[in-house]
Amino acid sequence: VQLQASGGGLAQAGDSLSLSCAASGRTFSRYGMGWFRQAPGKEREFVATITWSGGRTYYADSVKGRFTISRDVAKNTVYLQMNSLKPEDTAVYYCAASKFMYSAQSEQYDFWGQGTQVTVSS
Repeated sequence: VQLQASGGGLAQAGDSLSLSCAASGRTFSRYGMGWFRQAPGKEREFVATITWSGGRTYYADSVKGRFTISRDVAKNTVYLQMNSLKPEDTAVYYCAASKFMYSAQSEQYDFWGQGTQVTVSS
């Protein structure tokens, strides 16, 4: 599975951004998908994950209620809708694919996209 993330950019606090992650590979529907982020000088952290079917999602407390993960299996794409952005959301965002149903643990992900920068100003 190859992953290509896009949609990052500059935003002001309170704005919204939408990230996309296009996957190649016939077995995309068999993978749980997740979004992670890494801010400068910090470790990579979990943001959100979604099951193979899209029927179950799980979020980090820091984004719960503001971010929404979704997937379109027919389009081989997973999305991250980010609302009410805060300066602390500034990071490089990565999408990833896991052979697990879904996971918040980065070590359980097998494939990673290249990352897309999100910068939120106050």
